[in-house]
Amino acid sequence: REETTGPLLIIGGAEQASPHAILAAFVELAGGPDAHIAVIATASNDPDCREIEYQRVFSGLGAGRVTPLRITDRDQASSPEAAATILTATGVFFTGGDQLRITTVLGGSKVDSVLHRRVAEGMALAGTSAGAAMMSGTMIIGGSDAAVGTNCVRTAPGLEFLPGVLIDMHFAARGRLNRLLSAVAMYPHELGLGIDEDTAILVKGDRFEVLGRGSVTVIDAGPATRI
Repeated sequence: REETTGPLLIIGGAEQASPHAILAAFVELAGGPDAHIAVIATASNDPDCREIEYQRVFSGLGAGRVTPLRITDRDQASSPEAAATILTATGVFFTGGDQLRITTVLGGSKVDSVLHRRVAEGMALAGTSAGAAMMSGTMIIGGSDAAVGTNCVRTAPGLEFLPGVLIDMHFAARGRLNRLLSAVAMYPHELGLGIDEDTAILVKGDRFEVLGRGSVTVIDAGPATRI
């Protein structure tokens, strides 16, 4: 696949706690009044609600056009209609829910390929919670926060929009330090990123900027002598 160029906006969840500051940044990245944002709620158990919610918010923040892109199965993920929406979008937003639902429905599909191509061309891509977790090549899907160990975390392949990282979300609010440490112990060549709620990283090239009210915890096992 072509190298990701972004920009990528990766959100730790609960991003609407502040008055939509993070989502406003995404609208600007996508083109403001000239933006065409596609909202993908594949991760959600209630996609109707999520689509309406984000369509209202993005429109209220000045996006010129917001299109809910319903993808619930692999036939839809490989449909020409879905691919055409991605091709005309200036920004794509993934909602929260279950990250495994995103990867099993979209992974390897036409939409997946077109998304990577458009991001490589400079299209803005954002995801919150589950939509953030799937950005990495190795995706955290569960685990225990009680201890640190490679048997305390469950992982699966992500869609790899941002290679070389492990992303965990709702980080401080749900006490996920041990879970991320466990994932880094399993994959010490990956950089662990724990993103708080109402907080995001804006990735451009090989650098990221922190947006929002919380913190981002970075775990680098490279210098470690024992894992």
